[in-house]
Amino acid sequence: MIGMYFTEEHHLFRESLKDFLQKEVVPHIEKWEETGTIERFIWTKFAEMGYFGLATPESHDGLGLDLFYTAIFLEELQNINSGGFAAAIWAHVYLAMTHLNKNASVQQKEAYLIPSVHGEKIGCLGVTEPFGGSDVAGMRTTAVRKGDFYIVNGSKTFITNGVYGDYIILAAKTDPTVGNKGISLFIVDRNSKGVSANKLNKLGWRASDTAELAFDNVEVPVANLMGSEGSGFGFIMEAFALERLVMGINAHARAEYALEYTLQYMSEREAFGKSIDQYQALRHRLVDLYAEMELCKNYNYGVVAKLDKGAYAVKEATISKLKSTKMADEVIYHCLQFLGGYGYIEDYPMARLLRDSRLGPIGGGTSEILREIIAKIVIDKKEYKAPKK
Repeated sequence: MIGMYFTEEHHLFRESLKDFLQKEVVPHIEKWEETGTIERFIWTKFAEMGYFGLATPESHDGLGLDLFYTAIFLEELQNINSGGFAAAIWAHVYLAMTHLNKNASVQQKEAYLIPSVHGEKIGCLGVTEPFGGSDVAGMRTTAVRKGDFYIVNGSKTFITNGVYGDYIILAAKTDPTVGNKGISLFIVDRNSKGVSANKLNKLGWRASDTAELAFDNVEVPVANLMGSEGSGFGFIMEAFALERLVMGINAHARAEYALEYTLQYMSEREAFGKSIDQYQALRHRLVDLYAEMELCKNYNYGVVAKLDKGAYAVKEATISKLKSTKMADEVIYHCLQFLGGYGYIEDYPMARLLRDSRLGPIGGGTSEILREIIAKIVIDKKEYKAPKK
């Protein structure tokens, strides 16, 4: 689609990406879904194409492209019908690498960002804990300064890339007495002594590795502190806007994929002498679903434009995730129904889509939490401001 937001260059990028995914990724998806392990060679291939550096400046071996390239990248990852594979990729680029791009020191960027662009190191973000997810200020993981190291103790859970990744952008309390003002961010090597991972068995996102991580007296060099002590909460809150928008884009893209597949199926499936796309009850229901998807998609593009211009669009990104993930669940539920018994069969895409989509209203902040955030903005007139650098 070339128009208000997308140029001919964007279109060419999308076509090239589609071709790459069909040739290099799709032949392996079933294996990765079955084993829950994504082979490392594909990370190198993504890096060779520059896909990990879309949002990274050229000074650190990236491409420095606008955020609509990211939107295209996310959309096309949804079109190969493996939410787990897509999650592993975007968790690396838009969770871990976002913090490296925005908050890392020169030395940290040399050691972690540039290797991440080249696919040599895979990152994950460690914020959520077993005793609390969206309540970031209530985290229990601690980091105590001892000479040239911080000693980290605690645990994290639901960490995408936490099993097979190479480093963790880890949130921990350096001063437990001052609430969220005592949270700091660290870069922790995954193979550090005292770091252990338990791989979680999930309903969906089967291709990705999701971990519960434990930290037992882990020594983290002082040089691996991001920013200053106590700056972590602001960094996390700022990154949440992009994370929520990422999940909103993922949602409208998988809904669009489901609708396109269903339309094709309905045009070929006959009942009582005519294709089922000619029955009014089904036609009108599908149109309603399509309209809801289009509304979310175009709203999300508007949020992309705001973030691309540097706006601190907390409200808009939160709305994006809240409404788009709910829409995607409903669209895919009804698309499965349109396929009848075949929708329930694993040889068709809708069963996996349904499982993968269900994480949308949960991960990155549940819909219940998001409604309260929006309520604070709309009703209580709370203002969220970008952290001071």
